[in-house]
Amino acid sequence: MDEILIAPSMLAGDFSCLGQEAQRMEQAGADWLHLDVMDGHFVPNITFGAPVIKALRPHTKLFFDVHLMIAQPLRYLQEFINAGADMLTLHIETLETQQVLQAIGMIRQAGKQAALSIKPATAIETVFPYLEQLDMVLVMTVEPGFGGQSFMADMLPKVCALRKELASRNLSLHIQVDGGVGENTIAKAYAAGANCFVAGSAVFNSDNAKEAIATLRALTVKHHSYSIGD
Repeated sequence: MDEILIAPSMLAGDFSCLGQEAQRMEQAGADWLHLDVMDGHFVPNITFGAPVIKALRPHTKLFFDVHLMIAQPLRYLQEFINAGADMLTLHIETLETQQVLQAIGMIRQAGKQAALSIKPATAIETVFPYLEQLDMVLVMTVEPGFGGQSFMADMLPKVCALRKELASRNLSLHIQVDGGVGENTIAKAYAAGANCFVAGSAVFNSDNAKEAIATLRALTVKHHSYSIGD
């Protein structure tokens, strides 16, 4: 199993002081900072774009995990690369096959990491043709668009299927889950094969972010007996 990565989602942070919130997550022991970009088209919400990420970049050394929930990612991809994204996650539902390859090529050429994401209604097999070219696959465990939703446990078979596919190809991509991740759900996601966990309210709304992150990490350690044969 790959290393455990906790990626607090800025969507749950205080938008009036994003720089301080990023620093708070860094001090709390976060591995990555998850940045949800929403355009009001692909998902029914609007958050922030490349200028905000660029403004945020000098405030923290955290790895910027940028999740593009936008209808035309290729149109804006270079802007997010320039803004300081370390990894760019694109939804496969927004791209044709040739566009997926073009996007991955742009990201790789810029020296960044590339990932694909699927919505709950999308089959995990849609990302299989691209696995050798990716650093991560994100399996959404809520309908993308808003934070604070309940974890969809029926998405976990997709995680397990992906982990088995990666093992069959001897690949070591990160598997990320996003949506409803907290103390009551992270162990289930880990047991299915995920190693990267986007946590919003479970971290940002806790009384002690450092303790919250440590608790989430510990809950995966307690369930280290995961096997792809399960």
